[in-house]
Amino acid sequence: MSIELVLITGMSGSGKSIALRALEDTGYFCVDNLPPELLLSFVALERKHAGRRVAIAMDVRSAEALPQLPTQLRELTQRDVAVRPLFLDATTETLVRRFSETRRRHPLSAADNSADQHRVLVEAIELERELLADLREHAHVIDTSVLRAAQLQAYVKSLLSTPHAQLTLVFESFAFKRGIPVDADYIFDVRMLPNPHYVAELRDLTGQDEPVAAYLREHTEVEEMFQHIAGFLDHWLEPLARNHRSYVTVAIGCTGGQHRSVYLVEQLAEEFGERWTTLKRHRELGRV
Repeated sequence: MSIELVLITGMSGSGKSIALRALEDTGYFCVDNLPPELLLSFVALERKHAGRRVAIAMDVRSAEALPQLPTQLRELTQRDVAVRPLFLDATTETLVRRFSETRRRHPLSAADNSADQHRVLVEAIELERELLADLREHAHVIDTSVLRAAQLQAYVKSLLSTPHAQLTLVFESFAFKRGIPVDADYIFDVRMLPNPHYVAELRDLTGQDEPVAAYLREHTEVEEMFQHIAGFLDHWLEPLARNHRSYVTVAIGCTGGQHRSVYLVEQLAEEFGERWTTLKRHRELGRV
């Protein structure tokens, strides 16, 4: 019986429990902190009993066994299990703030009574990055640094609503002033394009609104930027797909993440949506 497995890994404090709750809401059978040694037998048991959709979260508390996971995932794929690895990430600064606010101890932080707790926490986070680097390389990454819980839940649900295709293309708009998304495979800076922010009647609108779109279409450099990005992707998406990439995230950034980047993400998603499974995200609009 067929079974779909979502494997959620990522940095401690990045929101794995929130993602797991989102999947539970959509009908997945969810298991938190399953030891990697039990993954194959657990999936075999689920297939025998029900063949249902399963989501499993694992974290660095299973550090010694985590290196087994890439091999196990390949084996599950060979057994005709639809595997979707999802990795949640965030900047070190964000993770330090979250641990400080909750007063939780990082799972890799040894008991330490030294005064420099900030240094101890940063070292634990960087060690965790090293331990999880291989898992991150083979998963779809979501940067939760500036996301609210509702945004993260929406991202996860939209991602898993797409067909289990060979490659899913994600277009994401963002504001440089709020930081570059760490989940991006490619980043394009469009801050040199004409800015609707300086047109009074357009300032409070977004790149999804027709008056803003009409304004941007009037400028040839906007079309040139669109063609250059589209041409780059046209050239490289097929080789990426042949290299067994499951997800490619293309981030388009402007100053505020409201007008130019949003408009280009909308246009690119429309352009490529007929050929690839395509998602679009507007990081800053989701914060309203």
